[in-house]
Amino acid sequence: MTGASRDIWEVLSTARTIRRFTDRPVDDATLTRCLEAARWAPSGANAQGWRFVVLRSPEQRAVVAKAAAQALAVIEPVYGMSRPAPGDTSRRARNDRATYELHDRAGEFTSVLFAQIRYPTASELLLGGSIFPAMQNFLLAARAQGLGACMTSWASYGGEPLLREAVGVPDDWMLAGHIVVGWPKGNHGPVRRRPLAEAVNLDGWDRPASELFS
Repeated sequence: MTGASRDIWEVLSTARTIRRFTDRPVDDATLTRCLEAARWAPSGANAQGWRFVVLRSPEQRAVVAKAAAQALAVIEPVYGMSRPAPGDTSRRARNDRATYELHDRAGEFTSVLFAQIRYPTASELLLGGSIFPAMQNFLLAARAQGLGACMTSWASYGGEPLLREAVGVPDDWMLAGHIVVGWPKGNHGPVRRRPLAEAVNLDGWDRPASELFS
């Protein structure tokens, strides 16, 4: 399943994280629609205290590549990752292979840095509620247009100071996230998730909501 879709339910259920991209560049009009969708997201008090920074110049892509390399060095031991053997076709190997390809090619893609201004009366968790919906809107708009996208950790770990300096992010702004976007090599979805009944309770913490699904 791939290609553009106007069916919101199809978009939601097939917006799988894409880590493998073709060499085809993302045109300005398509990218702008993703950014417009991000702008339509809700934010606390409608403050819209966000900034979306598109990174696509050779100089900025080089910084992204450095940030990706630093992130990979952190997540490899955390997730017990290593480069799969060529003949390994297991699901874990396929997933790891795509992850390594994404990091190896990090400097080739357009990406977007999402920043949120800090407010002294709000916690970072609360502020996240004002920027993460914008990121989700971006991801869904990308999927709707047939693009692939991946939220990364490259603006965290040792990559944050690299990106802050390269972009010139002021100290009173926090880096909320970073998304790579491009045209996918493979297909979208369907997403793999646990059954809904495992996530939903009715009127109490330990009360199954089975009657909702009957």
